Amino acid sequence: MDNGVLDPVIVTGFHATRTHKLTPGQKTANRVLANGRAPVEHGFAHLKNWRILTKLRTEPARATCLLRALLVLTNLEVNR
Repeated sequence: MDNGVLDPVIVTGFHATRTHKLTPGQKTANRVLANGRAPVEHGFAHLKNWRILTKLRTEPARATCLLRALLVLTNLEVNR
């Protein structure tokens, strides 16, 4: 992998049901997770504006470098 992690961990939020309400701690955990996820989702949404990604046919390592460069450019444009 790119960052040396061989077994990545997937973190999901807590879900409430009609009979099981979320505790304040679970609500806080969901809020923290959402705060970390929002910038990533916004970044991917902005990257979709780069049409070159629809025709990208390369190895994953090279695509990762390209995506990182495009994300930097996109953030510079968005934050201007």
